[in-house]
Amino acid sequence: MAMIKYQQLKKNLSADKRGFALLIAVIFMSVMLTLGLALSSIGYKQQMLASASIASQYAFYVADAALECALYADQQQSLFNYSSHSASNPPSAITCDNTQATQLSYSYDTNRLLVSERIPLDSNRHCADITVYKYKDPQSPTNMTTFFFSQGYDVPCDVVANPDGTRFVSRGISSNY
Repeated sequence: MAMIKYQQLKKNLSADKRGFALLIAVIFMSVMLTLGLALSSIGYKQQMLASASIASQYAFYVADAALECALYADQQQSLFNYSSHSASNPPSAITCDNTQATQLSYSYDTNRLLVSERIPLDSNRHCADITVYKYKDPQSPTNMTTFFFSQGYDVPCDVVANPDGTRFVSRGISSNY
């Protein structure tokens, strides 16, 4: 009788140990799954941050290229010369990267000239908007102040014109003299 109770007790103890091993295995797998998900989430965020950084660089370089084209057009070609334009005679569009810009807006009065143009760059893979603002100083009409603002985009001009929910990066720089 004692032998039967001992064997029954031994059987009950070994059954308890098997359940404990299963519990340890489930806890271990849960910890490993959580660790794997956390690492993949961090990796995904790092990849998104890196691609956003690249897009930001493209947008800045496009803005810089458009600003240089506008400065060249103003200083070397006198394209935005205030005295040679009127309300009905807008300046010619900038040509940059062998592509002519599209004029978005033009405004002229006795004291100021405002021109805004959109330029496709890099074989129309990127786009930039350039705004040129010139005005006369009321105290000294011979003095002109010129402001340039360039906004670069990491997408083509047709996407900027009609984004339809597309996400893109824009960077802007300005210059004045």
